[in-house]
Amino acid sequence: MRALFDLLIKNKHWFLFLLLEVISLVFLFSYNGYQKSVYFTTANDVVGSTYNVISGITSYLHLKEENHALEACNERLRQKVVEMQQRLAAAQLDSVKRIDVLPQEFNLVNAQVVNMTLHKANNLITINKGEADGIQPEMGVVCSRGVVGIVYMTSRHYSIVMPLLNVNSKVSCRLRKSEYFGSLIWKRGHADISYATSIPRHAKVQKKDIVETNGFSDIFPPGIPIGYVQGIDDSSDGMSYLLRVKLFANFATLREVSVITNYQSPERHFLEEQAENPAKQDSVLNAQEKQKTLEEEKRKAEEQEKAAKEKEEKEKEELEKIKTELERQHAEAVAAQSANKNTENTDTVR
Repeated sequence: MRALFDLLIKNKHWFLFLLLEVISLVFLFSYNGYQKSVYFTTANDVVGSTYNVISGITSYLHLKEENHALEACNERLRQKVVEMQQRLAAAQLDSVKRIDVLPQEFNLVNAQVVNMTLHKANNLITINKGEADGIQPEMGVVCSRGVVGIVYMTSRHYSIVMPLLNVNSKVSCRLRKSEYFGSLIWKRGHADISYATSIPRHAKVQKKDIVETNGFSDIFPPGIPIGYVQGIDDSSDGMSYLLRVKLFANFATLREVSVITNYQSPERHFLEEQAENPAKQDSVLNAQEKQKTLEEEKRKAEEQEKAAKEKEEKEKEELEKIKTELERQHAEAVAAQSANKNTENTDTVR
């Protein structure tokens, strides 16, 4: 402390000079407007430059922390991009899976699932609509995502549906892009997987191809989605493909279904039964032969009638010609007779 006092006393004239300079500068900038404005302007520039330098140094010292924060932010953004891509793919697939509206000629009866099994070989679904609602066996059942199954049995107010998850289920199907068709069957083990069989080896098949109904049966109209191709294998005989089909219908959460009530065509069904029944085939062939004989007889009668008419017309024409000839000859005779009488009268006068 004594050394400090000795330093102050030894250099007191310098400290006095500095004090007087500060006082003079304070008076100068306090009572003179121009100097005051120059001071504040210069001071602001100096302070701003100083702050910029300090900010740059501070930012540089914290670059490591900022890099970590940016990397974490980028990772979160990458995860969101992947999530959005997955949602978009799911939304596009879901838009394919859902049925918009069936054609106007088809009527749907909405029903609720009241009972269902998924773990058996012969799974069945019970719905709360039956014959009183116009439902009959062998009618197609669909949901908002696609095909569910076929009505198996009916009572007054309930129906039993054989779903696609039944080893006895067999639905005609086709590939939407190439329209090659086959049959959809189910093998035990998965509640969302079926198999499309009899797809030709030359068919162009790719994963994610849509499988839909082909309309060959009188149960489902064409174009109702069933699922999409998840895997491509060879059949047991190696002559065709065996396609692993991921079903659109979610049977585990299935609650609302619709029954297609008026797609069946009685005329078509009757005609197909006749084609498959030998006895009916014989009766149809006999009827066709009889009809052919009647048509042949009718044709011959028409030809005979036509020939008779032509003969009659020909005879009429010949009679007309004879009549015309006789009239001509009669006119010539009358004219000759008149000429003879005129000659005789002239000779008498002479």
